[in-house]
Amino acid sequence: MIELILRTDVPELGRAGQLVRVKPGYARNFLLPRGLAFEATEGNRKRIDAEAKSRDAKAVAERAEAQALAEKLGATTLTFTAKAGEDGKLFGSITSGDIAHELTAKGFTIDKRKIELEHPLKHLGFHSVPVRLTHDVHAELKINVAAAS
Repeated sequence: MIELILRTDVPELGRAGQLVRVKPGYARNFLLPRGLAFEATEGNRKRIDAEAKSRDAKAVAERAEAQALAEKLGATTLTFTAKAGEDGKLFGSITSGDIAHELTAKGFTIDKRKIELEHPLKHLGFHSVPVRLTHDVHAELKINVAAAS
């Protein structure tokens, strides 16, 4: 077994900066060539500590920015007009791509993959759609789907 220090999070192995013991082949053929880990030498430990400090500072700034954006998104209501039948069911649907496009028009830059819409919206009325800004910051976006005249 070889001791390595993870440089980034590796699923089912550990988090960045963590000391792990792995088989030599896994280290030599996967972790080291991809830059996911370093050998556990004293110099590399100092290097990882410095990277962790800068990563933590960056994470704090990103979290504060995401929370400010979440508050703005929570106060925003998007309105879509679409053709609908008599029972209020849309002939088409409103997708996360449509929502992302409308957010861009309002001045927000949100990737459509961050909009956690389980199914496209297919009914008239008000809907609440979760938006994942970071792994621990979420916002609720209000959507109003109105009938087109």
